[in-house]
Amino acid sequence: MTKILNVFSSINSLRERYYKAATGKDELIKLILETEVAEQVYNSNAIENSTLSLEETEKILLQINLDRYITEREIFEAKNLARVVSYIDLRAKEQELTLEVILLLHKMLISNIRDDVAGRFRKDDEFVRVGSHIAPNPKEVTQRLEKMLAEYNAASHQSIIKRIARLHLAFEYTHPFVDGNGRIGRVLNNYLLIREGFVPINIKFIDRKRYYEAFMQFDEKGLSAIMEEIVGKALTNSYHKRLAYMEGKKIITLADFAKKNKLSHSGLINKATRQTIEAFLEKNIWKIGIDYDKK
Repeated sequence: MTKILNVFSSINSLRERYYKAATGKDELIKLILETEVAEQVYNSNAIENSTLSLEETEKILLQINLDRYITEREIFEAKNLARVVSYIDLRAKEQELTLEVILLLHKMLISNIRDDVAGRFRKDDEFVRVGSHIAPNPKEVTQRLEKMLAEYNAASHQSIIKRIARLHLAFEYTHPFVDGNGRIGRVLNNYLLIREGFVPINIKFIDRKRYYEAFMQFDEKGLSAIMEEIVGKALTNSYHKRLAYMEGKKIITLADFAKKNKLSHSGLINKATRQTIEAFLEKNIWKIGIDYDKK
């Protein structure tokens, strides 16, 4: 419990620093968001078994031809998700999250992939399975999602980390759609974070094993501790990156930082993974911001 409280406290401190550093830097903030779209798309799709690399994802979004055959589905998965990510960056603060908004986001995501199920919840005999978990009866979907949103809103006194973790677990447990549940679930995390004045997070493909363990913990014990850890670290990582840019730091790789300071690179990676130093992942490379007057 102490460890979790420390993360909550750390997030609040980083958030205050961010707001102070962000003053007058609207263009830089916009640039950071724009450069993150491809990473958001790559990681979310990779978690769902897409074969696209980060470089290939970037090329698709820039409309550059690839060196290998890519299915039409994977191309639309990349383009559609990029569109959704960009849309929520602009719209989340304007509109409360409702079932209608969730359906709109799903329609944007699944159009040209599964038009027969785009923008609607499961119905009739549309049962889905994720691993050993069989999602609830389609008849329960609307009621469960309404309860999910009501519980999220009623818990406004709790840490955003706990609220996002519980909502994400409840959404994925319900699996309201025939297709696209994981991607939409991660989009909803950021919709709510942006709406409440936090920065968006990027749950990384390299953390997929731990991510699935969080769902197992919820399915078997009804607990959200692992998901809270994942959300907390992702949010910390996102703030560390933005602060490095907005506080005018010199950004170097963690490998170079270790070399310059004669420190163990593996030891620093371990600290970065635990987010106990102000390092961040950018294009799957650990980096850190240092003051320019430091050698």
